[in-house]
Amino acid sequence: MSVIVQDSGFVAEDFTGEWLDLPSDTDPSTLAQFSGATAIRVDFPAFSDGRGFTLAKLLRLAGFTGRLRANGHVIADQYAMARRSGFDEVSISDDLAARQPVDQWLARADWQAHDYQARVRAAAKSG
Repeated sequence: MSVIVQDSGFVAEDFTGEWLDLPSDTDPSTLAQFSGATAIRVDFPAFSDGRGFTLAKLLRLAGFTGRLRANGHVIADQYAMARRSGFDEVSISDDLAARQPVDQWLARADWQAHDYQARVRAAAKSG
């Protein structure tokens, strides 16, 4: 089983369509062909493998507007980065959800307000 993480916390699966599954070693030069897909899951084989973040950003830049899910070994500390790179949600194992409960994910759910660019803009306005 898996747990879906969105900005509101752990949520039930609500997607009934077909997923296009992309491994983390997908050649970035091939991503444009997937821009018309409805939903894409990008595999994260290990939390230390950040290639999925790059794939998400490149998919969005290639025009993908569908549902984009990080799937696998993403930890709560990476949630904001996942959202900023273009993912709509994260799917984690039940075991990881037990080790990193919903409060740890919610602590990173305000992903738009806590990046360095927001801090720089705020400092520029006040200075």
